[in-house]
Amino acid sequence: MNADDVMHSITKKFKKTIYKRFVHAVDQYKLIQDGDVIAVCISGGKDSFLLAKCMQVLKAHWNKNFEIKYICMDPGYLPKNRKLIEDNAKNLDIDLNIFSSPIFDVVSDVTKSPCYLCARMRRGYLYEYAKSLSCNKIALGHHFDDVIETTLLSMFYGGQFKTMMPKLKSTNHKGMELIRPLYMVREQDIIHWAKYNNLTFLNCACKLTEGASTGKLSSKRKEIKDLIATLKQTIPAIDNNIFKSLDSVCLDTILGYVKGQKHISFLDEY
Repeated sequence: MNADDVMHSITKKFKKTIYKRFVHAVDQYKLIQDGDVIAVCISGGKDSFLLAKCMQVLKAHWNKNFEIKYICMDPGYLPKNRKLIEDNAKNLDIDLNIFSSPIFDVVSDVTKSPCYLCARMRRGYLYEYAKSLSCNKIALGHHFDDVIETTLLSMFYGGQFKTMMPKLKSTNHKGMELIRPLYMVREQDIIHWAKYNNLTFLNCACKLTEGASTGKLSSKRKEIKDLIATLKQTIPAIDNNIFKSLDSVCLDTILGYVKGQKHISFLDEY
């Protein structure tokens, strides 16, 4: 399919499962304002390319005046992987600005939390490049499943109840903000969209991820994804319930919470 057909599929066949949920998140969490200049960050995967197309549709039909710039950081991709990104951008009519960074080389020898370090470094480079293009926001392609998986990862492996927020103000890049417009869109619907349009996208192409596919690296996120899938067999609404719980925290019935750098115990007000 060509770029017009792909965009048409978002507003027709996938209007209910993708576009309405995308617009709902943008509206509910006030992700876009008049005058925004937003850098849509393309990783090469299905999520970020869908985000780019949804943003194009929104730009054409919404009542707010904002600008979009599409950026892609090459952290050290193999030539074939970079070419796939470039070809997809061209075929989908996305005017992509690509810049390079040494991230894959930096994290290749890191044994403790390499994915965490990679993510932090990526965000820093994206902020800096977006800022050079006069953007005040970066948009990432994280979706509904990422949100609930991150929540459980934090609980099970970090001992904290926290989640991936729909928007964040940068603490290191003044005036910059991160937004996640696909916050309410489910991964399975994104997969369906890609297959329907016969689109092939890049997966994370670092050496560590390639190791995971051969059993050399354990993926905690995959463990959580598999756990949720198993639990859904007996509790079909479990993913919805996890998501709803993020907006329904009852402070009267928890032992304590953290606000900024301060820990507040239930005993403080008992």
